[in-house]
Amino acid sequence: MSDALDASLRLVRAQTALVKRFDARLGGLHGVSLADFTMLLRLGQAPGGRMRRVDLAEALGLTASGVTRGLAPLERIGLVTREADARDARVAYAALTDTGRARLTDMLVTAEETAAEIFAAPPWSKEDTGRLSALLTRLGGTGLPGRTPSHDRSGGA
Repeated sequence: MSDALDASLRLVRAQTALVKRFDARLGGLHGVSLADFTMLLRLGQAPGGRMRRVDLAEALGLTASGVTRGLAPLERIGLVTREADARDARVAYAALTDTGRARLTDMLVTAEETAAEIFAAPPWSKEDTGRLSALLTRLGGTGLPGRTPSHDRSGGA
């Protein structure tokens, strides 16, 4: 097996383990999945807490229909609302509700705690975590929600 395939498969296994861990914590404490949290986080980082659905899809690497399916349960539980564009009826926005904004704040604490546990020393040093973040940014091109290479604390791109 090539080093590239081995690295790719190890990355997929690591991603699966991370998703399971975040899903368990976020689901148990807040009733949302990591995918839900990521969507809410991206909306929370957007100006006014709202984005065009098509822009949200692009930012998350999803299809427009994938975003619509992901937002539906968040709308049902009152965390997100759909807003129409006053100038163009074809454009729809996803916007955090006040409840969504408050719940996101709590979810962010849980996500930060979970990430801190995952990357606790030992075996992870701050430098290891920064280097991994930089490498993943280079691999994925855009990094994590809300992060751009120019804002990467590790100094990598």
